[in-house]
Amino acid sequence: MSIKKYHIGLTQWGLKDWVGKFYSDGARPDTFLREYATVFNSVEGNTTFYRAPSPKTVLKWGDQVSDDFKFCFKFPMGITHYKRLKNTEDEVLQFLDLFEPIREKLGPFHIQLSSQFSYNEFEKLEKLCDILPPHYSYAIEVRHQDFYDRGKKERRLEELLKSNIIDRVIFDTRKLHSIQTDDPVIKKAQQKKPKIPVRFDETGSRPFVRFVGANDILNNEAYLKEWAIIVADWIKGDLHPYVFIHAPDTVHGPKLARYFHQVLSRFIDLSPMPQWPIDRQNEQLGLF
Repeated sequence: MSIKKYHIGLTQWGLKDWVGKFYSDGARPDTFLREYATVFNSVEGNTTFYRAPSPKTVLKWGDQVSDDFKFCFKFPMGITHYKRLKNTEDEVLQFLDLFEPIREKLGPFHIQLSSQFSYNEFEKLEKLCDILPPHYSYAIEVRHQDFYDRGKKERRLEELLKSNIIDRVIFDTRKLHSIQTDDPVIKKAQQKKPKIPVRFDETGSRPFVRFVGANDILNNEAYLKEWAIIVADWIKGDLHPYVFIHAPDTVHGPKLARYFHQVLSRFIDLSPMPQWPIDRQNEQLGLF
């Protein structure tokens, strides 16, 4: 893996529609992660939001990636959404213990709170921060408007995160929600993704950015350049950013991430992103 100064990835590795476009023609589900990890050095572990993996599965995932690769597994919805952090201490610690065997391959755990989780529940968030084992890293995503008030509530959140060296997830959906279209894929994404303000300030050492815009490069260009400038400044300031690129149609994720890396390379010295598996396959076929 040649990307060293930051981590970049997509929302998943298991998309079958990438076969023959991003993955090699012969790729199978059990080879997807291995191929994905030859290009990107991180991934959002959204699968754990819906169901905790078995210890065997965790080890299998770890065996398929290098030590430079970092999984950013999401806390289960049962903890963050159904119970809203109430009386979840044991569940949190049991979930984290699952990943102890691959600790060196973990980036920040992604703790996404419900859009209904308001400032009135702040004490539960404080208790969560108190019990989180310090040998892991974390990024917390808030979606309720209380935490974007530019006042007491937001300051208290930022102070909590900074004091615990926890990053605040920056979820940028500005471009997505600016699109006027009848495309059902984009409309579905607009319905699912929150429309929240963007904060560019970091609270920890691993700024955590999630960007979702349009499916094409042209309509994302201005936003991705803005983020490239910010990410370059973070790197120059000895921070280690994590950047995850989304697209309404996930098929387009790899090309958008590759474009972001190219733009970032204009502002800071970076190695080129590795070739895609399908490109390597075609290059080898061309030799014969």
